[in-house]
Amino acid sequence: MSVLYDLAAGFQVALTWQALLICFGGVMLGTFVGVLPGIGALAAISLCLPLTYYMLPVHGLILLAGIFYGAQYGSSTSSILLNIPGTPAAAATCIDGHPMAKKGRAGQALFIVTLSSFFGGCVAIMILVAFAPPLARFALTFGAPEYFAVMLLGLVAASTASPGSPVKGLAMMVLGLIFGMVGTDVTSGAYRFTLGYVELTDGINLVAMAMGLFGIGEVLSNLAERETPAPPRKGFSLREMLPTREEARSSVMPAVRGSLLGSWIGALPGTGPSIAAFIAYATEKRISRTPERFGTGAVEGIAAPEAANNASVQAAFIPTLCIGIPGDAVMAFMLGAMIIHGIVPGPGLITEQPDMFWGLVASFWVGNVLLLLLTLPLIGMWVRILSIPRQVLYPLIIFLICVGVYSVNSNVFDIFVAVAFGLIGFAMSLFKYPVAPVLLGYILGPLVEENFRRTLFISDGDFSAFVSSPVSITCLLLSLVALVLPPLLMLRSRRLAAARG
Repeated sequence: MSVLYDLAAGFQVALTWQALLICFGGVMLGTFVGVLPGIGALAAISLCLPLTYYMLPVHGLILLAGIFYGAQYGSSTSSILLNIPGTPAAAATCIDGHPMAKKGRAGQALFIVTLSSFFGGCVAIMILVAFAPPLARFALTFGAPEYFAVMLLGLVAASTASPGSPVKGLAMMVLGLIFGMVGTDVTSGAYRFTLGYVELTDGINLVAMAMGLFGIGEVLSNLAERETPAPPRKGFSLREMLPTREEARSSVMPAVRGSLLGSWIGALPGTGPSIAAFIAYATEKRISRTPERFGTGAVEGIAAPEAANNASVQAAFIPTLCIGIPGDAVMAFMLGAMIIHGIVPGPGLITEQPDMFWGLVASFWVGNVLLLLLTLPLIGMWVRILSIPRQVLYPLIIFLICVGVYSVNSNVFDIFVAVAFGLIGFAMSLFKYPVAPVLLGYILGPLVEENFRRTLFISDGDFSAFVSSPVSITCLLLSLVALVLPPLLMLRSRRLAAARG
């Protein structure tokens, strides 16, 4: 009953007119960003972070969270209509969504993914409400060794689970750790890696780094690619979007399974909506009696991944809010945003700031309902947005990024930092290096170092303190498995390929 009481108190925060207006703006902006191919939720969140400085902390988090899960809703539009995923997680939707559009069933596909996304989000929120308080109580028993081990697991798992080579992911994570060391050492007060610039004594600006890597870098990468296909010239009426009874029946259980899979995967450090979507798709194809239909426009192939990626986004807040461990780059940025606002994510958040925690959770319900009510009636507007010329959109994004970076500290130096990281992000995309581990390493690196030093200080330099509890031992063993397993699997696949060849 206490959980229901706390949730009711959260709705008192989330249903104020200010919170409703901010949540509406967040989900609308998130949907807009998701519809546009190649922009990404992280670029929009980093762009809007300076705006939250003028809001109450809970309102700022509602805005940023709304952009995050709103982008998942909108990303399916370009996936189905253009075969171009608005976000990486929507790539699984392209496999069957675009074939449905070619068959003249684009409206039905958009209707099914919207309802599946809503259902997946609701399931994950219920799991968050049920498991967040006990998980936070368990995390209260953590000391410095446990936090070090859990954060190390999050870093290693997120890096090795990145698309492409695990070695490249680990290398980018280490690069992020190096960037995180720039500034003043908390223990000794010495300057580290500042290159003589006074502006770097407080470290690299988080907003400038994120906007550069995921904003300017993505814009440059998209400009280097070929022109996108032309979108449809008109939207769809609600009558045209209604699926048949057979399509509706076939999408129910895949959405249920996708929601449960996405909630479980999203709550794990180092995963994220992309992994959840593809695992849900692969699961549906494996258990289907007619797997040959997948890839040709199967309803199950769009319902499961869409439910999974939206459930994963909502469930990703469980470790971030309750333990202070982000699961992916977006949640790492959200963690950084909380710290900037003076919020300490972790087990103490629920007990010390219950209005903020439960107000944010209640806003998830409000945001998902708003998205359901807005996505279907406004589908014609989202279709027309796809026709915005890139030569108009991308310069405007660059301009807003520069304004946003400058507004944080009123310092031109931060704009040069953003441009430098934009060039780094562009170079990384050219050579197929994952960008997300850099941000994870940058944000978690100082926390890992702090808990590492604290453990050694408490134990008087005894390294056995890192294996003094079951939690730390388990996390360290899992980190070792995450390091060793990908190379072994890659070696095995190469041997099998050589044997077949």
